[in-house]
Amino acid sequence: MERARGFVELTRPGNAVAAGGLTFVGAFVARGLSAPLPAAIAVVATVLATGGGNAINDYFDREIDAINQPERPIPRGAVSARAALAFSVLLFVGAVGLTLLLPLLSIAIAFVNLVALVAYTEVFKGLPGVGNALVAYLTGSTFLFGGAAVEGDLTPVVALFALAASATMAREIVKDVEDVAGDREEGLRTLPIVVGRRRALGIAAAFVVAAVVASPIPYVRGTFGLPYLVVLAPALAGMLAGTYRSFEAPATGQRWLKVAMFAAAVAFVAGRAAVVA
Repeated sequence: MERARGFVELTRPGNAVAAGGLTFVGAFVARGLSAPLPAAIAVVATVLATGGGNAINDYFDREIDAINQPERPIPRGAVSARAALAFSVLLFVGAVGLTLLLPLLSIAIAFVNLVALVAYTEVFKGLPGVGNALVAYLTGSTFLFGGAAVEGDLTPVVALFALAASATMAREIVKDVEDVAGDREEGLRTLPIVVGRRRALGIAAAFVVAAVVASPIPYVRGTFGLPYLVVLAPALAGMLAGTYRSFEAPATGQRWLKVAMFAAAVAFVAGRAAVVA
């Protein structure tokens, strides 16, 4: 039972399912509910790929996790490193098989994301800001993947991608501030290690401000109406509050940013639902 639990934990099931939810949001924002089969395929493929990416990240991060997160499955001995690697490959194979059933643009997005997921820890994570930007792109691209899968209108989806990527960039920087001790021990050159904690948090705040300023564009362009703004407002307030909180309590701040990003995605759903109605 402990080994089975370890495999489940490797996927970070909450994050994997949430990523699938973001893909569904992208599909809905692009085309409503008019293409349920490709939307469902894209959602399952996203869950599998995200789970595989999380598992392979734990494989590469096993030494640093022994310092920062010793309760993770590999450091605590629930799953061996080799088993985690094989499990991630299995999940990736399932995701690729499903993605090949989707339109060409979806396949292209999935290919880029797969390469990025595998290369993240070993190539990009320790580069100041680069690893953060890659994670930000990957999070935002789940919306693009969903929209491309149903061959819908990608204009509002691109706006959602930009908002999610900016918020995620900020959250990833805040997480690096939280993990400075273990990252420094591992020899990584994350943004807060290179430029300092306060300056890194200032950069994170700049990304949030940019997202907040740009977020009304779908309303200004007439893509979505007033329901979009009504639902969006508290999400933006949450982003700003999370950013402010990060300067004193990074762990709390990055959680608030995550919740606020999902709330912003709900605003896009409300905007599309109002248009469909």
